[in-house]
Order: sequence, then structure tokens, then C-alpha cells
Amino acid sequence: MKRSESLRKAYVLMVLWAVAHLSSPGSGLRALRRTTGGRRGSTGLTGQDANGVPLRRSKRGWMWNQFFLLEEYTGTDMQYVGKLHSDGDRGDGSVRYVLTGEGAGSLFKIDEKSGDIHATKRLDREEKAYYILHAKAINRFTNEALEGQSEFIIKIHDINDNEPRFTKDVYTARVPEMSDIGTSVIQVTATDADDATYGNSARVVYSILEGQPYFSVDPETGLIKTALPGMDREVKENYQVVIQAKDMAGQMGGLSGTTTVSITLSDVNDNPPRFTKTLYEFRVPESVELGGTVGVIRAMDADIGENAEMDYRIIGSDGPGMFDITTNRSTQDGVIVLRKPLDFERKRQYSLRVQVENAHINPRFFSVGPFRDEATVKIVVEDVDEPPVFERASYVMEVKEDAARNTIIGSVSASDPDDKNSLVRYTIDRRTDMDRVFNIHAGNGSVYTLRELDREENAWHNISVLATEFNNPRQISRVPVYIRVLDVNDNAPTFATNYETFVCENAKANQRIQTVSATDPDEPLGGHRFFFGLAQEAAGKANFSVRDNKDNTAWILTRRNSYNSLQKSVYHVPVVISDGEFPMQSSTSTLTVRVCTCDREGNMKLCNAEALTARAGLSTGALVAILLCVIILLMIVVLFAALRRQRKKEPLIISKEDVRDNVVSYNDEGGGEEDTQAFDIGTLRNPEAIEESKQRRDIVPETFYPPVRRPVLPPTRDNNGDVRDFINQRLVDNDSDPTAPPYDSLATYAYEGNGSVAESLSSLESVTTEGDQDYNYLSEWGPRFKKLADMYGGDDSDRDS
Repeated sequence: MKRSESLRKAYVLMVLWAVAHLSSPGSGLRALRRTTGGRRGSTGLTGQDANGVPLRRSKRGWMWNQFFLLEEYTGTDMQYVGKLHSDGDRGDGSVRYVLTGEGAGSLFKIDEKSGDIHATKRLDREEKAYYILHAKAINRFTNEALEGQSEFIIKIHDINDNEPRFTKDVYTARVPEMSDIGTSVIQVTATDADDATYGNSARVVYSILEGQPYFSVDPETGLIKTALPGMDREVKENYQVVIQAKDMAGQMGGLSGTTTVSITLSDVNDNPPRFTKTLYEFRVPESVELGGTVGVIRAMDADIGENAEMDYRIIGSDGPGMFDITTNRSTQDGVIVLRKPLDFERKRQYSLRVQVENAHINPRFFSVGPFRDEATVKIVVEDVDEPPVFERASYVMEVKEDAARNTIIGSVSASDPDDKNSLVRYTIDRRTDMDRVFNIHAGNGSVYTLRELDREENAWHNISVLATEFNNPRQISRVPVYIRVLDVNDNAPTFATNYETFVCENAKANQRIQTVSATDPDEPLGGHRFFFGLAQEAAGKANFSVRDNKDNTAWILTRRNSYNSLQKSVYHVPVVISDGEFPMQSSTSTLTVRVCTCDREGNMKLCNAEALTARAGLSTGALVAILLCVIILLMIVVLFAALRRQRKKEPLIISKEDVRDNVVSYNDEGGGEEDTQAFDIGTLRNPEAIEESKQRRDIVPETFYPPVRRPVLPPTRDNNGDVRDFINQRLVDNDSDPTAPPYDSLATYAYEGNGSVAESLSSLESVTTEGDQDYNYLSEWGPRFKKLADMYGGDDSDRDS
């Protein structure tokens, strides 16, 4: 370092001497005013050009060369820059020199009389390389400019005072291991703040100080390359390389800087996997479940990352398909798993040949050697006390439904797979046979019935049989047993549904009125075959016949023309249905036929209530339920009405002898709202409450118009004419009788006749002078009114009667 500092000082002194010599007043760097002769500012003729035009030469003004100043001046006196001088300066002190521009007055000062320029401070070229200034020469007394203002430059001369600096303090780089010589790693760059256009102060040369012989650096570009072949990451992974940058083209006296490059060798797959052992041995119990782990083997690979990923496989085994091996990607271990059940009594040891190889092989390194390895795996099976094993996975047994109790229907068999061959005890899992239909012999496994079976109730029984070792009751196994109950023809066929039909009164003989079919809960192998026929007890006096269609259906036909509902409204046809199985089963089903009135096309028009409900699809039970509900409702209504009458009304009559049943028919409602005394309902409650002074306004008093009685002729076939005449005559007699007291009367009529002006059928709703009316007493007239209506509203034969 002392030597370098001495060389630097010598170099600086040499440069200072050269600059001072070149800048001396007699060097030609001073300001010169050049003219062509004559006085300052004058022009003169110098001749003519080719065209005869006179030539003139004018004053050229100030001509300045550059001033040069050395940076980093270390002297005690101010550094001399240069001298300004005008031709007009006679040395008498009349000229004053003025300096302006960058640094004028602060960095640079000028002597007004002599024009000498000095630098007042040390200058740094790296801070500012040049300064632009302006100079003028002025007459000190008149302040007139002797010369026009002119510009000149003071340029700072560079010295080598800056060492090279790298762009980074520390560089990091990666290069694959086993790379060839000359493989590029990284390029480093150093810069020098000195002037690159002047000398070699900024010319940098690179060299390697540490890292040889593994790496090299290009001296001009700074590119680092590998210099040694076969660098192995597994041997050494990280390298620290020191690079130097030196200016002055690397010559003596140049300044330098260094940087460190951290180079890491990246991994390549140049190492094969290797088993840690050539023989692995595992001991596993025979009770290991399928898919369970038998053992774990491991191979080592010097590589890392995906280059160390391995695949395992079984290349040989004395138990094909018994085991499989997979790779644990997180640990790269080989996991051996079980694929088939182990059996100590059948095979006690297995031998496997296992191979491992890299998952990602680099073809460049095939020549290094095989990228795989092999090992032997020995698996020893250990004995475990196992539960009994049934000969079959399930059992299917059959038994007829008419089998007697304690009938053996089949047997199961289980044995102890262990060498000790323990005895086995059989039981039935009662959770699968809660009704205790079956049982099993504990010693030989025979299954038998405990009670009679019914296929129509349960066609299948699914039970479980347990097998337990005598020596170890905890060792239990189970097997499903499916018991099928075989069909026996023990059920008679019956109607498929509850048939109810009707026959028209105008029906013809051999007319079909219903098609019937049958059902049977039995299930014969060849399917059902039903036979239909009329019961023998009804064959002699039958009104209907049964025709078997030979397809499990039958027709019900009429045997005569016309039926009379008045004579008989319901017929019951007994039909015998039998099957074709052995033993043959038969039953008698009854078909209900009701007689109804139909039109010519056979459509039912009128039928009794039972027939109508039957056609509507209501069963007898439903009809009974409906009728009971109606009766209960009617009883509630009647009871409520009776209670109300007892609470609000006075007795209708006082004397039992004063009860008269009158049925009055009329077609006159009275005088409407204006006739409030026509029918006083109050008298209906108590005949004694009649006001004698009140007269009926709808009839003429007896004193003025004596009553006229007209003979009444009962209607006959000869003189009735029409029922209307008879009813009208009755109405006139009642209306014209003023002596008829208004006792409890019910004026009803079923026929008003033509031309009646009455719009309602009764005047019972006329307004009265008293309170609420109660019409419950009308219900007792219902049967009598119906009888009277039947008498007068029926046909001619009824009137004759």
C-alpha cells in the first residue's frame, strides 16, 4: 500500500508540472487578439476577387483556447489557471478584465489589471468535469468595452483517484453439477468514476483471487465460467469466488476493488438409488386386514428433489398377487401392503424380490451405471387364534309350508382353522329369529322347525347361525341362512273383489250383467287355473246362470226375461270357484244382484237406495256407518228442539180432548202483510186465547153470508175429470167457512192446479202479532201428509182404492 501511494503522488506531480508548463504566459494558451493590421476595429482593402469585387478583412474578435486544470490540487497556493490579455492593453492600467459564468468569483478569480485567473479551491472532475465562463475587457475610465464578451471553457483534467466498484456487494449464482469446462456461471460488472476518455484511469481488468481451479473469469467482460470438469455436488456444493477489478488496464499503480460470488452446484440425477440392506425380514400376524401394511423398506439416493424420487415394484414372489408395494412420496419409502388374506395353516412364509429405480432418469448419465437396485424381502406369517370358518359363505334351505314341527330342513358346517382344531358349537342368533320359528342342533348344525309355517304369511325367513369354539367362546363367526317356504295348495280361490251389480227389469234372457274373476294366495308353478260354476243348491231355482270363460273369468247371465223389483229387489247368486291343483280347493262366493228400472238401452234410471249406493261403490259397512251418523244427528236436533220448546213456549194445548187433526189444502195465502189477523198463530198455541171481537178479514161474516155447503163427490174413474177439481172444491169449502176455528191446522197441498196465482206453498210464514214461530209440530204430520199425497197423487188404481 505504501508503494501504491508513492506511485500515485509521483503521477500527480508529473501531471501538475505538464499542465503548468503548457499554461504559462508564453505557451500560446493565453488570450490572443489577432488583427490584419491597422487600428483596432478598422477594416482595410486587401484586393479584389475574381469578379473584381473589392475584398475586405474585418476584426475577428476574441479567440480563446481551452484552459485545463488538474483536479485534486494539493498545493498551498491557489492553482494558476491562465491569463487573459487584450491587444488594447498598453500596460498603463487603463484596461479592466471582468470574468463571469460558472464559478466566477467563488471558484475562479481574475486579476482585473493583469487578467491572471486562479482556482481558489480543490476541484473534483467526478463532481464537475468543466466550467463555462465569459470574459470582457473594459476601459477602466470610460467603462467602454474594448472587446466584446467571449466564452471560454475551463476543463478539469482527470487523475486516477477512483477505484473500480462492483454493481453488487455479493453475487449469487447456480450451475449444474458435472458441467463441462467453460460453462457460463454469471457475469460481474465493475465501474470506475474516472474519465474513460482520458488515459487508462477507467479501464478495468478482471481477475480471480479465490476460487481456482474450479472457476475462471474473463478479464475484459467479467464472465465467470467453470474451469474444472466433473464438479460433484455430493462432494462439495457451495463455492466462494473472489473477483478483483483493477483500473489502469491492470498496470502497476492502478486502483482495484473486489467482490465475492457465492456459487452453488445444482443437483442433477447422477446417482442411482441404493437399498440400505440386501435382505429385509418382516413378521406379521395372519389376522392382518386386507390393505394393511406388512413392512416398510427404504433405499437411499444421494441426489435431492425430484432426482431422488423413487419407484418400487415387486419383480418376483412365491405368492403371486399376495402383496403389493407403493411409494410414500413424502419419505420415498417403499410400503408393502397385503392384497390377499394370510393363512398360517396354509403358508407360513413368503419371499419377494423388490426393485427400486429413479422416477426421473437423466439420459446423460446412463453411462454412469444402472439407475436401479434390488433387494429380497422375507415375510414370516405368525399364527393367530381364528374363529370357526363355515364351509359356505351363505346357505339356502327349502321347506314346505305344511311341514310338521321339528322337521329338519338342512344343516350348516363350520370348523376351527387353527392347528388345535377346537370343537364348534352352533346357535341361532335370536335377533334374526325373534318369533322362534327355527332352532339348530348345537353339535351337528342341523336346522329344524319349531312351529308350523305359512308361506302366505312369510315366504322367506332370513336367520343367522353362530359358530363358537368350545375352548375359546370369544371366537365367534356367523353365516346367513335363507329359508324358503315352499307353497302347498292350502287356500281356496275367492272373488277378486266384492262384486255387486244390478239387472234391469226389462232384461232379456242370456244377457250378461257381470264379469267376475278370482284370486288365490297360493302360487302354483304353472300358474292359476280357476273353474267357475253355479252352486248346486241354487241350480234348480236359479234366475241367473254362470258361464266359465276358461280364462280365469266367468260371465253372470240372466236366465229369463224381465224382473220385477216389487216382487223381489235383490238376488243372491252363489258361485262355486275351484282351482286345478292338488289337493283341489274350492269356495263359494256370493254375487249380489239388485233389480233396477232401466231405459231401453239398459241404462239404470231408478233403483232402491241400497242399489244406488252399491252402484256408487259403497260397501254395506260404509252404508251402515253413514246411516248411524245420520240417525245420531237427527236425534241431537230433535233433542235440542225439544229443550228449546220447553224453555220458551207455553203448552200448545191445555186439554187433551181439544186435539184436532186438520189437513187443509188451499191456494190462497191471504192478504199478505196487511192481513195481520187472517191467521193468528197465537191461537194455535192456546185455543182459549182467541179474541172474540176480532173477525177474519179474509172471509165474509156468517151473519151476512150464510155458509153454502156443496156436495163433495169422491173421485172415481167415471166422474173425477181431474184431481184439480177435487182439490179446488176442498179449498173453496175451507175458505168460505167462517165458523171454522183456527185450531192446529196444517194447510198442505201437493197440487195447485193450473192458473194458480199463489207463488208460495203456504202462508205459515205470514207476519203475526206475536213472537217467534215454531214449526216443529209439522214433523208429526209428515206420515199423514205422505199418505194423503200418495192417495191423491198416485195413478188411477190408487184413487180407486
